[in-house]
Amino acid sequence: MRKFSKLSTHSTHSAVGPLRPVAPKAARTSARRTTVAAAALLAAAGLTLTACGGGNGDGDKKKPVVEVSTEAEAKQAATVLDTPFKKPDLVLTDTHGKKYDLRERTKGKPVLLYFGYTNCPDVCPLTMSNIAVAKKDLLRKKAVTKAQLDQLQVVFVTTDPERDTPKELGKWLKAQDPEFIGLTGDFATIQASARTVGISIEPSKKLKNGKIESMHGTQVVAFSPKTDAGYVVYNGQDTRAEEYAQDLPKIIKGQNP
Repeated sequence: MRKFSKLSTHSTHSAVGPLRPVAPKAARTSARRTTVAAAALLAAAGLTLTACGGGNGDGDKKKPVVEVSTEAEAKQAATVLDTPFKKPDLVLTDTHGKKYDLRERTKGKPVLLYFGYTNCPDVCPLTMSNIAVAKKDLLRKKAVTKAQLDQLQVVFVTTDPERDTPKELGKWLKAQDPEFIGLTGDFATIQASARTVGISIEPSKKLKNGKIESMHGTQVVAFSPKTDAGYVVYNGQDTRAEEYAQDLPKIIKGQNP
């Protein structure tokens, strides 16, 4: 098992385009599908923290340092956790303006959970589009039945609730997939829930040039219908539609991809 030492949980992306951090050599040359403990994901979350729509920021002043032990295959999209996350105890407002209890409404169902925002120029729409394309591809190839696919709950939680009203969020998600679930509400509540699954987000802020900068992790967390635990993680900005399509039949059944 390879060990990565002292990976800082912080990275930024500039206005001219996302800059992807280079992983340590050990990560690039490792041998098998990634299997990590929950603590290790905190490092991964920091490495994909994205600043959308703004310039270079000061970033997160607090940079936790963790020791990461992992066995990885660089070309595998999925990260299967040794210690799964509990589903966030999160109650927000859906796109219809109604209360939505994440744990209650998704109990016993496969879930893909993503934190992002509708004004994101690149990573967020790409991530949701890839999942939407994967769903359509599964039906086209008859890899799953419509009934099985209907069990999958794709939940998009905004990191920019001031601008992402239920109406705006609903309109944006409808263009991606009408079945996607959008949630908005109090930022502090959203930020705290994201942290419980190893995802770092920061409040949106207006820069001197007038642009809005929003920092957020790009992970998609898959929850098992068998245990309701978050046991698989994808890096949204790097995972392709065909990779989701390959894994989702197993995710829907609560199996490891």
